[in-house]
Amino acid sequence: MSNLQTLHKVVDLAAKRRDDALTTLGQAQRELQAAQDQMNQLRSYADEALQRWAARTHSGGMDANLLHHHRQFMEKITHAIEFQGSVQRSREDMVEKAQAQVYAAERDVAGLRKYAERKQQAIDHRTMRQDQKTTDEMALTIHLRQTRVHAQGLRS
Repeated sequence: MSNLQTLHKVVDLAAKRRDDALTTLGQAQRELQAAQDQMNQLRSYADEALQRWAARTHSGGMDANLLHHHRQFMEKITHAIEFQGSVQRSREDMVEKAQAQVYAAERDVAGLRKYAERKQQAIDHRTMRQDQKTTDEMALTIHLRQTRVHAQGLRS
């Protein structure tokens, strides 16, 4: 296997690593979106509960038992919102890390492709120079033959 073929395999592996990083990023973004949706639902539910409670307190009739249950319920919702906030921050960190991996992998692929391109250009340049040298040698050989034939023709 030539060095250039090996280099192309390395580029392919780097591209696969980049593709895997993109897949991981997409999954992390979906998980973040799910966490944000869950947070929005919890906050909406808490807001609705507060509105219902406000409507009850304005209409009168509030006993201590109902107040106790409402406080417990709101504590549970607050705890769930706090927990979901930590989940959301964790998902945001995952997205940031996945983005950094994508950027690094993209940089690697671009660098390797540029290096492979330069190597190919160097090979092409050497081949072109070799072809030119061969053409020049053939032209010189033809010219020398023609000169000899012409010189022999003058002698005869």
